[in-house]
Amino acid sequence: MKAFWTYTLARLAVFAACFVVIWLLSQIWLESTTVANIWVLLIALVVSSVISVFLLAGLRDRLAQDVHQRATRMTDRIEESRRAEDID
Repeated sequence: MKAFWTYTLARLAVFAACFVVIWLLSQIWLESTTVANIWVLLIALVVSSVISVFLLAGLRDRLAQDVHQRATRMTDRIEESRRAEDID
């Protein structure tokens, strides 16, 4: 579960940093309107996604490994339960 929270918080941090930078840049060139803020949000989502693909690859691999280990343990427990039912 630690890998999940680490990756999630890292993604949020990358998004927040992108949003702040893009918002500050938009304040220089654009008027502050709702439409401009929505565009800033959308651009920040896209930019942070692209950055996260490269920057957070290691964290994403650890998360995938953790999920795979949990799924393997759960499958093993289910199979163990099935074998125990077959014996009875």
